[in-house]
Amino acid sequence: MNTSIVLTVVSDDHPGIVEQLSNILVAHGGNWTESSMMSLAGKFAGILLAHVPEENADAFISAMGVLKAGGIEVVAQSSSAEPAGDLDQHVSIELVGQDRAGIVQEITAVLARHGVNVHELETTVQSASMSGESLFLAHAKVSIPQDVDIDHLRDELEELANEMMVDITMVGTE
Repeated sequence: MNTSIVLTVVSDDHPGIVEQLSNILVAHGGNWTESSMMSLAGKFAGILLAHVPEENADAFISAMGVLKAGGIEVVAQSSSAEPAGDLDQHVSIELVGQDRAGIVQEITAVLARHGVNVHELETTVQSASMSGESLFLAHAKVSIPQDVDIDHLRDELEELANEMMVDITMVGTE
């Protein structure tokens, strides 16, 4: 039987970080199943789901602690949680607008009020091609509980989008 272990990793960015993680995982008979990793402002940041044989889980988590001496901070936690409700509706939300502080907070406040769970969130700021202004782009994958009125949620997001002068699109709710 395997144990699911979620790891978060932060370090100064340099070659070999992923190799070190994978070496420890393989040494404990584990399997790398899902991850998202990137370099941000000179730091390496990542999240990883690994499956490790139950009898090796504690040793694997302890071995990850050894990486701290090399400047790699790892938080590893076992998880027995089952994936959230298969009956929830899974949708994508796209947002584009002029960058300003508070965009993520305002959008996620609406989502949280409706019990919407954010599974993935990717954001970036880039220069607009014509004006050169900073554009904020976001892509989120969320699950909406069955009992949520999707039309009401969409209306509330559209109202907020108008106030913030951004475009918000929900895909997968038709």
